[in-house]
Order: sequence, then structure tokens, then C-alpha cells
Amino acid sequence: MTIVSRTPAVDGLGEAVGALREWQYDGAPMQLHPGDLGWFWRFGAEATAAAVRTWSRDGRILAVGLLDSPGLLRLTTAPDALRDEELAHQLVEDVTEPERGVLAERKASVEAPTVALIQDLLSANGWSADELWTPLRRDLTEPVPDPGVRIEVVGPEHARVRATVQRASFDGSTFTDDRWHAMAAGPAYADARCLVAYDDQATAVAAVTVWSAGPGKPGLLEPMGVHRDHRGHGYGKAITVAAAAALRELGSSSAIVCTPSANAGAVATYESAGFQRLPEVRDLSRDS
Repeated sequence: MTIVSRTPAVDGLGEAVGALREWQYDGAPMQLHPGDLGWFWRFGAEATAAAVRTWSRDGRILAVGLLDSPGLLRLTTAPDALRDEELAHQLVEDVTEPERGVLAERKASVEAPTVALIQDLLSANGWSADELWTPLRRDLTEPVPDPGVRIEVVGPEHARVRATVQRASFDGSTFTDDRWHAMAAGPAYADARCLVAYDDQATAVAAVTVWSAGPGKPGLLEPMGVHRDHRGHGYGKAITVAAAAALRELGSSSAIVCTPSANAGAVATYESAGFQRLPEVRDLSRDS
């Protein structure tokens, strides 16, 4: 059989999201989550479709990739295809040859599950270990405590508040209320929630978006941020606890997140909210 690589049309994105939902399970290596596509959807359906790649055999999707930027491909495969030799060799050819239309001929990185065969093959082809990331997980079988601050679920009428906190939490963020509406219109947001935390003066101080992959599967926090003017007061822990509670209400079996290992403050915040640190992972990169 032959592996077929595609950039889906907008009406084909639902199939890619569905495959990613199916592939999530507790104990899986850190991998691309439907919430990652959902968060990218803030740029619109057409931009999301242009950034997605799928690899299929006999009509079944075996791998999904997201070009999070022109030089970063975030990639995962079906659990039974992690060591599939035909798929792995096809993926390596597609990411190393610019004419294939995946990664351009410049410095580039690939994020893939650590146990995937593509990791071995890229390393053998001269790709080197890049930035360290720390995955963290919180089990949701037990009830989650109250976060200790007022938490509101964001609807369309409060999209501007959510966007304002996002921009105040991340330098260079271009998130707007229009982008919130675009994100909320995507299929992945059907099982997602945006939360905002407020202080005692009713000021919005932190925000998070959580993405369920369906009942009994891990849910993702992406992104979480605290307003730069309100840091150091425990609001990061509070909004993270609230995120875990929201995912539990959505039926998620666990809550997962991944942050750069160099961001020690973020790692500490997640741990303070009951998340357990998992073994670090690395992207693979090539020089231009």
C-alpha cells in the first residue's frame, strides 16, 4: 500500500480532529492533541487547513501534523503506527525535502512522540536534540478542590475580557475577541472551555483554555496565562486548579500540559496545582 500525504480542505479538518481525539489515552507519550488544532483555529478555518498535514493508507489517517509556524511541525501518529516503517520513512522524506511542501529549506524543528520511529530516523539523518520541554499531568478521578477565587466561563459576550488577559499574559500575543470567535467556531471547541479568574476587586487576572478529547481521555490546557500586573499572588495556581475541575466536568480522565523546561516558574505553578512532572521531551531540529 502507499502512504498518501494531504493538506486537507476546510471540510476535511473534522476528520483530522476526529483522528486526534481517537488517539488520546492515559499513558500516551506527549503528543499533538485536538486542542492544539483548536487553539490554532483562532487564525481561521482556512489558515488552519493550510497548516495541517495528514498521512493516510488505504483511506485511514495514520499521522497528523500541524505547522505551528513555518519552521515547526508538530506531529503524531495513530498508536499502532508509532513504529510503522513505511509511514516513518515517508514522514522523514516529507519533512526533509522542501519540495514536498511540509517544511521549507531553512532551520526547522519536528515535535513527535519520543517512542515514534521518525525520531530514530531523523536522528540518524543528522537532526539534533533541541529545546527541552516538561510535560505534566493531573489525574482527575478524584474531585478537584475549589480554586479559591471567582472563576467565570467565557461566552461570546466576554470574549474581549478573555483576549485582553491573553495579551497581558504573553508578550507579543495577537489574540483578539475576533480571534476568540474564530476559535470558538471550530469543531474542537465543542468540547472546550475558556475560563477567566477574577480578584477581590472584580479585575480579570488570569485565563486558560481547556480542551477535552472526549470522555475518559486526557484533556489539555492550552494556553494558561496570568496578567503581568497581577503575578505573584497565586492566580496561576488558582486558574490551573479551575482548569482541572472544568476538564473533570467535561469527562476527561486527566489534565495534561507541556511547557518549556526553562520556564521554571510555569513548571512550579502546575506542580502547585497538583500536576505531576513527567520525563522531559525534546524537539528535533536541523540547521538551515
